Amino acid sequence: MRTRSIGSALPRTATRVALGLALLAVPATALATNAGPAGHPAPATAHSAPHAVRAATGLDDPAKKEIAMQLVSSAENSSLNWKAQYKYIEDIGDGRGYTGGIIGFCSGTHDMLELVELYTQRKPGNVLAKYLPALRKVDGSDSHEGLDPNYTKDWKKAAQDPEFQKAQNDERDRVYFNPAVKQGKADGIGVLGQFAYYDAIVMHGDGNDPTSFSSIRKRALAKAEPPAQGGDEKTYLNAFLDARVWAMKQEEAHSDTSRVDTAQRVFLRKGNLDLHTPLDWKVYGDSYHIG
Repeated sequence: MRTRSIGSALPRTATRVALGLALLAVPATALATNAGPAGHPAPATAHSAPHAVRAATGLDDPAKKEIAMQLVSSAENSSLNWKAQYKYIEDIGDGRGYTGGIIGFCSGTHDMLELVELYTQRKPGNVLAKYLPALRKVDGSDSHEGLDPNYTKDWKKAAQDPEFQKAQNDERDRVYFNPAVKQGKADGIGVLGQFAYYDAIVMHGDGNDPTSFSSIRKRALAKAEPPAQGGDEKTYLNAFLDARVWAMKQEEAHSDTSRVDTAQRVFLRKGNLDLHTPLDWKVYGDSYHIG
């Protein structure tokens, strides 16, 4: 079962690149200092903080990143085999046109266009290059004009090309994974918290709309301080997951919040802040295990 946000489709694409650029432009120390809500500045000295900021392995550690890919795939594709999703493509009727690939690139929300542009820069004349004019035309809509009837067939053909697979990996990291991990580290949260950020950006994108990642984080910051500001990590992550569930429930398509309730909260309740294996969780009633 794959779910995608429908209410924030256009804001999601308009601002997600800005998130990555903003995070890359600001040093992590500055983010850690200024990340909190107004009226709650970060402690001036490390010894004044009641909870030390963790310096553990991040979600960008290769083994942890593999776990993250499997966790997201269990929710997005009902499978732990995320690498089998390079060839995935269909219109799921969410107003975003075609959804495809390992992270759900969409023809209606600009990221599929950016992906095919990157692929074509690296490999001119590829099987998808001829669709670039159509992708530019349908961007921002759910139209298939100029894509049917062979686009899905050619997408699956391209998915056999290691260059296209690498392009999908690189765009996933640039738009979603790297910004989430960078912000998580700046907030002083560990692997689980960084994953919670990543999963939120995957589903909601980022922007100024109330259900975007930044808005979810702001809602959490109004309730609890992150470790970078002296807060307790579990308390802050509970606040973030509360805000995430609220955002999901604003849309019928996200009314099933099991990817939070019976997955991320399970790990949090167990105090598994670094996603140590074994991991057992459920999404949409299906059970999963990583040993």
